[in-house]
Amino acid sequence: MTVRRKAAVCTAAGAASLVIAVSSTAPASAHGSMTDPVSRVAACYAEGVESPQSAACKAAVAASGKQAFYDWNAVNIANAAGKSKQIIPDGKLCSANNEKYRGLDLPRADWPSTKMTAGSHTFRYKGTAPHKGSFELYVTKDSYDPTRPLKWSDLEAKPFVTVADPPMDNGDYVFKGQVPTRSGRHLIYSIWQRSDSPEAFYTCSDVVFGKDTGGGGGGKGGKSSGSGAPAPAASAPTDQKIAEGAGKSSVQHQGHGTAAAPSGASAVPPASGSGSTTGTAGEPEVKGVAEQSEGTTLAETGGNSTTPYIAMAGAGVLAVGATALFALGRRRSAAGGR
Repeated sequence: MTVRRKAAVCTAAGAASLVIAVSSTAPASAHGSMTDPVSRVAACYAEGVESPQSAACKAAVAASGKQAFYDWNAVNIANAAGKSKQIIPDGKLCSANNEKYRGLDLPRADWPSTKMTAGSHTFRYKGTAPHKGSFELYVTKDSYDPTRPLKWSDLEAKPFVTVADPPMDNGDYVFKGQVPTRSGRHLIYSIWQRSDSPEAFYTCSDVVFGKDTGGGGGGKGGKSSGSGAPAPAASAPTDQKIAEGAGKSSVQHQGHGTAAAPSGASAVPPASGSGSTTGTAGEPEVKGVAEQSEGTTLAETGGNSTTPYIAMAGAGVLAVGATALFALGRRRSAAGGR
């Protein structure tokens, strides 16, 4: 083997080693929030972080600061590992015990809300960095009082929806579930537990069954907020709104993008008669790289997010290779001159 070929082989081997080494240490990341029914954090982001419209969002931004709402899709615990109920204390459910999002835990009955009815409902969860995992949705009991800090005991013991790897439609996870009968103001709590990481994400969505009379509480234990007027309707952030705030977000997606279901994929899995849904992924598993399918970019949906790290590794390999070849050329020139 010639000296030049040996150098090329060594450079290639170094490239493979560097890519593998960097890839194995790259952290994984996923982000998102409920948009139907709209989560508190998403509703306040949609109102405008700099000048929120509702009294509840104004108070939440004042308590948490603006950055928390520019980072509306990152209410998470990195090492939850399915132990959410053990590691999140009462009164801290909406913030996931994250001081950054403390404004989301404010007990008040005038949070922007979504109209809700019992029976079949199609839920949507914006997946700004999709990953494999399961969703659990809990609803508050009849005794729920929105003017008191939310406790685990305020939620029904079992989720009314459980779905694994639901399909995506236009960047949203979409799945159906049977909503229990309620009246007045309530809250739907979601846990998105990743299956490719211990990370989990959390949302609180304020909902109203029937007519909201002055922001009053739900069921038997509900109390009026004293505002004398219905709480405002919650709106989900539009794609334009999300794009406008992206530059101010501190969330690192590490190569992820918003995924769309591939052509022919089912938008919504069928709901089971029991109210629990088990979905199947509507897009292929893509490990470590983005995939093009009929003009649609599919985000990374499994394993570690390594795309930018591989890109950096590639740049480093090119530099190492160029240096090696340059040094080889200089040695050959020197040898020829003797």
